[in-house]
Amino acid sequence: MLLATALLILLLICLVCTVWLKEKPKGQPPLPPGPRPLPVLGNILQVKPQELLISLHKFWEKYGPIFTVYFGSRPAVMICGYDMVKEALIDHKDVFSGRGRMPLAEYVLKGYGITGSNGERWRQMRRFALTTLRNFGMGKRSIEERIQEEAQFLVEEFGKTKGKMFDPTFLFGCAVSNIICSIVFGKRFSYNDERFLSLLNNITGVLRFMISGWGMIFYYFHGILNHIPGPHQKGLQHFMDLKAFVLERVEESMKTLNTDSPQNFIDCFLIKMQQEEHNPDTEFHKENLVGSTMNLFFAGTETVSTTLRYGFLILLKHQEIQAKIQHEIDNIIGHHRPSADDRIKMPYTEAVIHEIQRFSDIVPTGLPHSTTEDVLFRGYFIPKGTDVFPVLTSVLKDSEQFLNPKMFSPDRFLDEMGAVKKHAALMPFSAGKRTCPGEGLARMELFLFLTTLLQKFTLTTVVSRDELDLSPAFSSAGHLPRYYEMSVIPRH
Repeated sequence: MLLATALLILLLICLVCTVWLKEKPKGQPPLPPGPRPLPVLGNILQVKPQELLISLHKFWEKYGPIFTVYFGSRPAVMICGYDMVKEALIDHKDVFSGRGRMPLAEYVLKGYGITGSNGERWRQMRRFALTTLRNFGMGKRSIEERIQEEAQFLVEEFGKTKGKMFDPTFLFGCAVSNIICSIVFGKRFSYNDERFLSLLNNITGVLRFMISGWGMIFYYFHGILNHIPGPHQKGLQHFMDLKAFVLERVEESMKTLNTDSPQNFIDCFLIKMQQEEHNPDTEFHKENLVGSTMNLFFAGTETVSTTLRYGFLILLKHQEIQAKIQHEIDNIIGHHRPSADDRIKMPYTEAVIHEIQRFSDIVPTGLPHSTTEDVLFRGYFIPKGTDVFPVLTSVLKDSEQFLNPKMFSPDRFLDEMGAVKKHAALMPFSAGKRTCPGEGLARMELFLFLTTLLQKFTLTTVVSRDELDLSPAFSSAGHLPRYYEMSVIPRH
């Protein structure tokens, strides 16, 4: 019996190695070069989960701006630098418009929603989300008013600190999440509402799991880890709890829906479901509604709140930049409530926000794309369905595009006349067909929250400027600012 088991194991190993080492068809160009993978394990020994970006940078130096890394038995092509990323995502936008593997989302959402879907489902869900956000005021007055209202709640909470040192993480998370809540659910929550706090806790828990070492290990071996206990199960549970929260809100909306007066994103989706209930091929069903709603929460909460948190740390270190923004606020806005229309009149503030997004670089690897067909790219053959990572940090920190990229310098986004200078390599929302659909909303939030708070307060800290460290606390699949506390002094 023991001998038979050993022979079976040996046979399986030989089979795996045979498949792994199987030669490509004659005459077919190879995949881009990269470190030699091990059967089943891939490159996990060379790409340490906690040092992902360091490993990728070393491979970039060794193999050039396009190379292949194996996550387990699955190859992923890494594309680095502005020129290469632009060529893939913009010049060949259709070929690279697929969504690559996202194991955590696949496990919970089963391919439904916007972010993790492909083909006709993705096209319909993305189009519906963009149209609905636009109709609810994306770039128009109604959503702007919601942000302005939430900014005033944030001012009140900052004022309650009475000059004491505090960590702004929680307050930023509440304010930004409330914008999405008002769009998706049609209501905001108080900052001490237990359901709201549970929602924020689950969003944060999922994010921290995704960028952790265990998150990377799950990416490699999710097929096995889905079914066994371990620290990764806590991350999965956060995602499941978030899904349950959204499902509850959907059930509530189904009971109170007024088809003549939709109040939020969920209402609009439910009406579309009714309109297509006799279409056997419809993509408008509850699974896609839940998936799309969760996608909006992730895209609209952690990214904006983390960018604000990083931005305020930068302004604590660079007090002279904070003073210039306040000078522009005083000259253009005065004591009036900041509005989206003020953006075009405030080039320095806009340049600072651009530089905060470039410098903070909070999604350094970008989300995985995949090829929609076989493609010959830069002399290499990339088969249909291959995961492709546009490494956004290599664009935002590309020294050929940005002089001294490790330096924080808003002036790089201003021309000689002091007007905002657009830069094609500024891609914090990615580029091409998979650009984040909430980009316009996010830009409005960053401007209104920043100007409203700096209109009312000056940021300060007891820590010396030299001791404030702007390098990220987490540098794996995500960049998070280091922990800090600040105090706010009311401006009169």
